[in-house]
Amino acid sequence: MADSVIQIRELSVTYQNNGAAVRNVDVDIPARQITAIIGPSGCGKTTLLRSMSRLLDLIENVRIEGQVLFHEKNLYGPNVDVTEIRKRIGLLAQRPFPLPMSIYDNVAYGPRVHRLCKSADLDTLVEKELQAAGLWEEVKDRLRMPASALSIGQQQRLCLARGLAVAPEVLLCDEATSALDPISARCIEDRLLALKADYSIVLVTHVLRQARRLADYVIFMYMGEMIEHGPADQVFANPREERTRAYIAGEFY
Repeated sequence: MADSVIQIRELSVTYQNNGAAVRNVDVDIPARQITAIIGPSGCGKTTLLRSMSRLLDLIENVRIEGQVLFHEKNLYGPNVDVTEIRKRIGLLAQRPFPLPMSIYDNVAYGPRVHRLCKSADLDTLVEKELQAAGLWEEVKDRLRMPASALSIGQQQRLCLARGLAVAPEVLLCDEATSALDPISARCIEDRLLALKADYSIVLVTHVLRQARRLADYVIFMYMGEMIEHGPADQVFANPREERTRAYIAGEFY
């Protein structure tokens, strides 16, 4: 792929008690597009996603083989700054986890910790990222309120703004709308479509309708193997593999 942001090479991930979750995955993640990872439950979607930002480090007894290259550097090689990687490759989780502080301080937290801007510039940065997350107009008059006072849909957009505030290059979304009501989910979807002009987005989703709406590129996983990948139009309209066709047709889940 001519313009890719992450290159995965012969990646296998094995959990001690459950065997191989991902086997010999070799794929490039396109830059400034939305890549959807689809497949039935337990097929390795989330494991593949989390391998891209060293989040598998948080799990005990996991063995990782192969390479995940970001700017030509293997994320699993020696002397890798994991904190820096997780700043540049952010995660929007399945459920929102706002920090126990104000709306304003949630967004300002990362820039303060990483010293990304002067204190005098924080107001501008907080507004900018809340605008990008589609939340500014709803909270601009109550920025000092606890983030926990927001609805779950607003909390997820706040977490999106918090992630954007540290200027990542890649945004990983792990079923980021599955806990939301339809209106809130569509709001997140609209934000992701707007953000792909500036960010590379990788989205795990179990909802094929969502993948069809959002994806530019698709990876289909089944039983830990990558069965097929390619431009979304091609995969959905003319899949090469029979298992891909059967899954898209709803013959199994």
